[in-house]
Parts: sequence; structure tokens; C-alpha cells
Amino acid sequence: MAPFISNLNPNHGPPAGGTAVTINGSGFTGVTIVKFGAVPTASFTLVSDSKITTTAPAGTGSVAVTVTSPLGTSNSLTYSYTTAPAPVLTSLSPTSGPTSGGNTVTLTGTGFTSTTAVHFGAATAPFTVVSDTQITATAPAGASPVTVNVTTAGGTSNSLTYSYTTAPAPVLTSLSPTSGPTSGGNTVTLTGTGFTSTTAVHFGAGSATGITVVSDSQLTVTAPAGAAQSVNVTVTTAAGTSNPLPYFYVAAPTLTGLNPDMGPSGGGNTVTLFGTGLTLTSAVHFGAGSATGITVVSDSQLTVTAPGGTGTVLVTATTPGGTSTVGLGNTYYTYVDLPVIDSLSPTEGSASGGDSVLIRGSNLTYTDTVLFGTTPASFAAVSDTMVVATAPGGSVGPVTVTVHSPGGTSNGAAFQYQP
Repeated sequence: MAPFISNLNPNHGPPAGGTAVTINGSGFTGVTIVKFGAVPTASFTLVSDSKITTTAPAGTGSVAVTVTSPLGTSNSLTYSYTTAPAPVLTSLSPTSGPTSGGNTVTLTGTGFTSTTAVHFGAATAPFTVVSDTQITATAPAGASPVTVNVTTAGGTSNSLTYSYTTAPAPVLTSLSPTSGPTSGGNTVTLTGTGFTSTTAVHFGAGSATGITVVSDSQLTVTAPAGAAQSVNVTVTTAAGTSNPLPYFYVAAPTLTGLNPDMGPSGGGNTVTLFGTGLTLTSAVHFGAGSATGITVVSDSQLTVTAPGGTGTVLVTATTPGGTSTVGLGNTYYTYVDLPVIDSLSPTEGSASGGDSVLIRGSNLTYTDTVLFGTTPASFAAVSDTMVVATAPGGSVGPVTVTVHSPGGTSNGAAFQYQP
């Protein structure tokens, strides 16, 4: 029975010829001639009874391709000569990979839009045309160095060398830190083995930048931006791609309120912070001062010990997701100096109470309690230097008057109850 051609791959090429063409079919054993139109090819290779590889001769228009054996001449399939320029291959990344294949190789060049095939030696690789200048292909398995080329409607490109390595794929054992802001930009240290020939580090679908090979067991990279979720980090070298480790993208925290929002200038009081994304809080600042005793109550609440300070300052929380910024709610904290009593007027009054007592001193604006001994008095803070209190009833004899504010409790001043 005469040979039969089922398809040509590719079925087109440039008028100058030179395109590598695979002829698939059956009954090819014994084939003596392969023709493109009336022109026999200079040479061909009988790969098997169902495959022949050859190189298209020069030509124009559309021609019939046939093969002839002692049993006859096959049916014909059309091969078209096109004037589109052949693709040009300028680089491969990476230029090597594991003998098992499976790694992603990026091909850069021009004229890739109409790509019909990518070959690693005689093997055909699965591929995706990213743009006219870029293709990603999955390397097939192999052993020795092979040439890579791209075939389009314009012909077959020049070839570049891709090497297979028997070195083990890299192993990733740890990341530090294991989380970071959604905006990326932070430095992450990767520890493991087999990093010397690292070509890429991926955070999910994102590619890290600033890859620095510190040693065969350590890399530093700049994390790309990502959504607030967990992604797999992998390292790719000439030997393949590592196992994945999780990395968490964390949204920046927010603060919405403080309780209390005032305290003594010496610090030391407990302040509760409210907001969102607070679980991983590593630092809380009151202006330039660092809070201590950070306790995460929940993702929306912290307690801290306020540092010393002066004036009114912005309070911020820092997590791997970043530092909180001013938003809704009050996140300002006011430092209050210790109140001081300089004098009382009068210094005595009726044991039945009701006398108005003028308290003079300093740091009295935020007065929240006035005590005559242990008895609270009604009062009004007139200014930072003056409070007017109404003496409560008391026992005949002396008592100590004190003033309290967020800054603490004042010194005492003597007041005498008269019969």
C-alpha cells in the first residue's frame, strides 16, 4: 500500500526555505523521495514508519507535499510559503533545568505571535504565547544539551542552547520573616540548599526582585506586592524548582480609639487600643516613644503600658502588614503633668460643709476628682491654675485636700473643719 500523509508540522514557512518540517502519517518505511511541489528535498530522516523529518526547500505560493516509496506515491498535503519574517530567539531563562523536565522556560525574541511549535531538540514543548516578544514553555525531559527554536508562519528561528543538569533541585527550609505587607518591598531571607544557580523566586504568581545569592544555603529577596492571603514561595535554579513554603500577606493595621486617651507624663499606665488587624502587632508607639507590655487581646484590641512623654502625640501600631495611619476615631494621646496645689482659700470651713474653696496651683485643667480627706467634693476647673470646690461635710478637725487628674494625684493642702 502506498504511504499516507496525515499532517505536516508546520504547514508553512518562508520562501527562502530552511524550515524544519515533520511529516506524520503511515507506511513510510522504504520512502526514497520527499517532494515540495516538484522540488525534492535535499535530505530527509525516516524517524519511524509514521514520521519523517525534513527541511523545506525554497519556494513560493502553495505546493503539494508528497512522499514516494517502492509501493507508490502518497496523497498530498499543502505547504504554504509565506513572506512573514522568521522569528528571532534572543534569550532563554533559565538556560538549564532538571533532566526530568517540567520547569518553566521563558523565551524572549521577536515575531512570536503566530508560533506553532517550540522544540527542545527533537522534542516538542507545551507553550504559551505571552506576546510577540515572549513565550513561556514547559521544558520536556532530556539528558544532554539541546537546541531550542521557535516555529511560526514565518519559519523557524535561530537556535539557542538549553542544558540538562543532574544536580538536585533546591530545597527551601525557612523564610524570615514569614509574613509582610500587601504592598511588598520588604526583604525576606530564604534558607535551604542548592541556591547557587538561582534564577527566580516566586511568591505565588508574583516574582521577587533584588535576588541576592548570599551562599548556596541563603538568599535575600525583595517581596513583590500581593493580596492579603497566604501564598507559596518557591526557588527556581538550573536544577529545577524547590518545595513551597507559605508566606502571609498582611493588610496594614488600623487604630480607631484609645482608652484612656490621657495619662501621666511619666507614663506607666495601661492603655487599651482598639482597631483592626492587630493580632501580629510587634510595636506600639506614642509619638516617638515605644510602649511596653504589649498584650494582644484580640485582632481588634491591645493593651499596652504607655511610655513617658509630653504634649499630644499620635499612637500607632506596627505589624508585618505595616504601620497604622490616621483614620476614623481618636488615636491621639495627651500627656498630663502632675497637678500641684499651691494654696486653699479659705483654709477652714463649717463641718456641715457647703463652703466654696478656691484651690490655686498648676496643671489643674484636667482635674477629675477633688477629695477633702477621703470624701469627694463637687468642683469646677476654672483654668489650669484654679479649681473652685464645694467643701463636703466633715468631722471637726483638719483634713488633707488633694486634686486628681490623668496626670496623677497632687500634693496635699490642709483644710480645717470648724464646729
